[in-house]
Parts: sequence; structure tokens; C-alpha cells
Amino acid sequence: MYRLLPIIAGIFLCVTSASAQTPPEAMATARSLVATMKLGEQYKMLLPAILLRIKPVVTQERAEIENDYDLLATQVGGLYAPYYNEMLERAAAMYAANFSVDEMRQMEAFFRQPAGAKLIQKWPAIVQQTTQIGQDVSSKAAEELRVRLIDALRQKGHTLN
Repeated sequence: MYRLLPIIAGIFLCVTSASAQTPPEAMATARSLVATMKLGEQYKMLLPAILLRIKPVVTQERAEIENDYDLLATQVGGLYAPYYNEMLERAAAMYAANFSVDEMRQMEAFFRQPAGAKLIQKWPAIVQQTTQIGQDVSSKAAEELRVRLIDALRQKGHTLN
């Protein structure tokens, strides 16, 4: 686990922040919007998935190491903090680059209302469901398009399997 520290530190030092190029008022407004949207809660939920993903590599799938890994994994929150902060800062910079201060204030006002708060709460499930809808329907479309295009190409005299 401690071998990862230099790698993590190197990655962190290589990343630059776009917020230095954004006007202070826009960044302050964007940070407030990001906080209101509770993006930090979503980013905190990434840590367990990261730890699960790297576990087989770090432990080399050896049972005698996995218990110690699990114990150490509960203590790495401090190592994740700079990345968590970077995600928040980059998200704020992204909003500041794409929206005016007035637009961000309007969005924040919406997210503070009951409908906006409900959208924030339900957003992860909505994204998952709409992604699944897109996958399901596009799979059906791909199959129908495949059949129709093969038929059309056969009608033009092409031999297809």
C-alpha cells in the first residue's frame, strides 16, 4: 500500500487546475453551486469502488494479504482527500467555464428549492435508469437495423452470412 504513495503524489503534482484562469467571482459561485448540488457526496462514494478495483493488484489476490489490505483501506481517507478536493475544484471550474455567474446563481436557486433538492437526491438513480434505457433500446435498434441493412444489401446482390 505504501508503494502507492509516490505514484499518488506524482499524479497529484502532474494535474493542473483550470480555476487559476477563471475569475474569482465565477469560481466562488461555481464552488457554491457544486456544494449545493452535493457533488462532494458523489465523489466520496468513489473511494470504496477505487479501493475494490485496486485490491486484486495490491494484494496479488493472496488471502493472507487481503485482511491487512481491508484494514489499511479503512485508513486511507487522508490519501484520497487531495483527489476529492481536486474533483470538487475541477467540477467548479467546469461549471464556471460553461455558465455565467448569473446562470450558476439561477441553478443554485433551483437546487435549493424542493424540486431541485429532489432532483439532486434522485439524480444517481435517474442517470442509471436512463443509461439502461439507452442501452436496452439501442440494442433493439441495432438488431433491427442489422437485419434490415443485411436484407437491403442482399437485395443489391451482395452475399452476406
